[in-house]
Amino acid sequence: MSEQMVYLDGVYVPLAEAKISVLDHGILYGDGVFEGIRAYHGRVFRLADHIDRFYAGANSIFLDLPFGKEAMTEVVLESCRRNNIQDGYVRLVCTRGADGLGLYPKPDAHKPRLFCIAGQVALYPEEAYRRGLKVITTSYRRNKATIIDPQIKSLNYLNNILASIEAHRYGADEALMLNEDGLVTECTGDNVFFIKNNVIYTPPVWLGTLDGITRQSVIKVARAKGYTVEEIPFTHHNLLNADEAFLTGTAAEIIALTYLDSKPIGTGVAGSVTMELLAAFREYTKMPENGAKI
Repeated sequence: MSEQMVYLDGVYVPLAEAKISVLDHGILYGDGVFEGIRAYHGRVFRLADHIDRFYAGANSIFLDLPFGKEAMTEVVLESCRRNNIQDGYVRLVCTRGADGLGLYPKPDAHKPRLFCIAGQVALYPEEAYRRGLKVITTSYRRNKATIIDPQIKSLNYLNNILASIEAHRYGADEALMLNEDGLVTECTGDNVFFIKNNVIYTPPVWLGTLDGITRQSVIKVARAKGYTVEEIPFTHHNLLNADEAFLTGTAAEIIALTYLDSKPIGTGVAGSVTMELLAAFREYTKMPENGAKI
């Protein structure tokens, strides 16, 4: 197997040689943005949308990316080519750069650092898609938009990480995150949906969730299948009493949420609507218009 190559500031280097400074603001302060992107069937899924979100996040934290969207798109595609990726996962990251130990990033002192990793991902085994996930409600509340807007995929992911650690400490697969008002926002790495009386519900983005690319795709696929999808606030009570529930994310795709705080949702296994949407989503990823050719 050929050695994995990583894009780093204009050159492709072996993974073992892809290094950044210990003074980088991304390491010292979580100062930067990232995107997790999937490749399916020789195409990078909804790459233009990921690139748009990458630039929007950078803009919101006053981080000037080193070049334009067309060149950034080519970085992702070439990273896939160099690593023979047809079906895989891409992580695109830009940090503030090696700006020293000071908190304030001095303008123009150091260039941002950009790197792109293309490889494989298997977040859950296929059997888990039939069994579903066990989820707990974490004690960690979702960041308010007035602190760090969850719509920004920043490198400061400690809120999510602590919730994930708590979930695994209690033997769960994922953690459900509420906001300060007790409303459901998202899980640590996934958006949340539930189904009641054949209507699909998910929290609105403004409530404190990432505007997930897979989330957007699933809403589109569900509506094309004839389902009503409502983006409205809801509580733990609504989720616990749902007919079905599922999570969506770039790595997870669509996966059933079958136990919440040790209580079964619906029948306690992946429901028929969830599995129908998973199959429809996987077909959606095969459409040439939904991906950039590698």
